[in-house]
Amino acid sequence: MPGIGRDEWVDSVEARRDEDSGGLGLFRRRIGGSGRRWVPLVVGAVAVAYPLLLRSEFLVRVGVNVLLLMLLALGLNIVVGWTGLLDLGYVAYYGMGAYGYAFLASDQFGIHLPTLAVIGIVVIAMGVIGYLLGLPTRRLSGDYLAILTLFFLQVFVELTLNLDRLRLPFIDRTLSITGGPNGIAGVDPMSILGLHFQRVSDYYYLLLGLIIVMISGLVRLEHSRTGRAWMAIREDPLAAEHMTVPVARMKVMAYAIGAAVAGLTGTVFAAVQTGVFPQNFTVTLLIVVYAALILGGSGSIAGAVFGAVVIGAIPEILRIPGGGRVLFYGALLAGGLIWLRPRRRLVVVGVGTLALGLGVRLMTATWWPEVIAGPQDGSGIGRLFGRWLVQLAPTKLWVANLAFVLLVILVLTAVIAIEPWRTALLIPVVYLAVFVWENRLVTEPSITRQLIFGVLLVVMMAIRPQGLLGKPRVEIV
Repeated sequence: MPGIGRDEWVDSVEARRDEDSGGLGLFRRRIGGSGRRWVPLVVGAVAVAYPLLLRSEFLVRVGVNVLLLMLLALGLNIVVGWTGLLDLGYVAYYGMGAYGYAFLASDQFGIHLPTLAVIGIVVIAMGVIGYLLGLPTRRLSGDYLAILTLFFLQVFVELTLNLDRLRLPFIDRTLSITGGPNGIAGVDPMSILGLHFQRVSDYYYLLLGLIIVMISGLVRLEHSRTGRAWMAIREDPLAAEHMTVPVARMKVMAYAIGAAVAGLTGTVFAAVQTGVFPQNFTVTLLIVVYAALILGGSGSIAGAVFGAVVIGAIPEILRIPGGGRVLFYGALLAGGLIWLRPRRRLVVVGVGTLALGLGVRLMTATWWPEVIAGPQDGSGIGRLFGRWLVQLAPTKLWVANLAFVLLVILVLTAVIAIEPWRTALLIPVVYLAVFVWENRLVTEPSITRQLIFGVLLVVMMAIRPQGLLGKPRVEIV
């Protein structure tokens, strides 16, 4: 326990060494270590070969969605991760970039400018808007800044929904600026330096190139005077100001650059989708972008990339038949191997869960047989769990709802419990997780996706608040 005059970081050195000795520490060193120059090369090679190896338009589109999320997370990392500001209106820049491209490269107003001209106009415009919205950061912070930026996002969404019936005094007819709920369709495909982007794979490689350029620039920016000034502001604005850092100007600059990145991403999104619609730019997307950044590690470039891959891939995996089960049981096994140390804890939890399942199955079959429906399918996990897991009849699914509530209570209890009670609580937690998954969640991917996001963030904040690849903060007490 650190005392007065002791450095908490030094005091906890042994605990941090133990933390880095497991599988998660090895993974973090391999990915986040500055000397591992082969890691970006391997990741880049896999990314380049992805469309060539899979040859599936659906999976390539999944890759495009992940890369779009990655660009958004990298831009948000400048504002939130490096500068320590809160921007809940970030998705509005993304939407404005998309609508800006649609205004200047579609039949909406009969304007069809060259792609590079449209991108240049949109990026500059978003930088200016980000600069203007960043001006209040000189006076506002915390909750007040959050309210202001969230208000900005909501105003943007309302305008996109309602600017389809605009009446002006000097024009007789009604103007449709944004197309309202129907959006703007028929957006021109991109064409850059003689390269015409028609297929989804074309946009995949365009986004991949943008991300490579973006990461290269951000790595240099992170270690520049500007990057160090941003991080000084994040840690202590008052101390940074006393060290002659122009705090107000640097905050506004972070907002402007983040907005420009989001606007650039929006132009590519509009071209990929060949249209823009208000429902593409809601608070739900904002939550997803923040989830990617927090999971990977706020303030880490590699963390933003990794978090976007995980958060972006989960919804698509759940849409694939059987993909949800692979994801769930793979995560369950990986979590046990990484966090259950020493290994005898893993054995205790595994054997205990198996015994608990057999006991519950036997007692249910004896005292309440009508609740059992048998395996839901005739192969794979259905056969494997048929004699171990209670699979509910369609009329008894309310039991799974009660089990979910009990699961949440046990998880919260296990988080605050100490050994050996924590290990003992993990046995019913694992069983209930499998029970709820098989009986309720696997058939409802939309709800499951949101629950997975929530569980990932709660577990990450409890176990590793700085994210998977983020750097721990140093506190002196």
